[in-house]
Amino acid sequence: MTAPGDLQQALFLRLKSDASLSALLGGAGLLERPAENAAFPYVTCGQTSAFDWDTSTENTDDQLITLHVWSKAHGDAETLAIMAAIQARLADAALVIGPRGQTRLSLEFAEARHDEDLLVHHGLLRFRAMTQENA
Repeated sequence: MTAPGDLQQALFLRLKSDASLSALLGGAGLLERPAENAAFPYVTCGQTSAFDWDTSTENTDDQLITLHVWSKAHGDAETLAIMAAIQARLADAALVIGPRGQTRLSLEFAEARHDEDLLVHHGLLRFRAMTQENA
């Protein structure tokens, strides 16, 4: 089974190579974990769930990975622009994860909302990663 950390690393490498997304985030806005003093806007990796579909003929696994977009801008335009850039970069992307094989990403869920308690705009993007491992 592909380790969630391997998937996250491949996903972040693909996102970091997108100049338009980097511009929207102001540079170093991709974080593995939220930091107290992180400059807004930024993106963090959330929950990852893994499912093994190993059969006698195929060795595949399925993971759900959630990305969180955080913004303190007035209105939701910044959050939606960042979400759109991430979707464009990752939707139907094929990522090579080490010697294990190739992973295909598809968008499963997207939501943008204002968090009244934290006074931030919060975007959620959940991707499904299907990995076909090499024999």
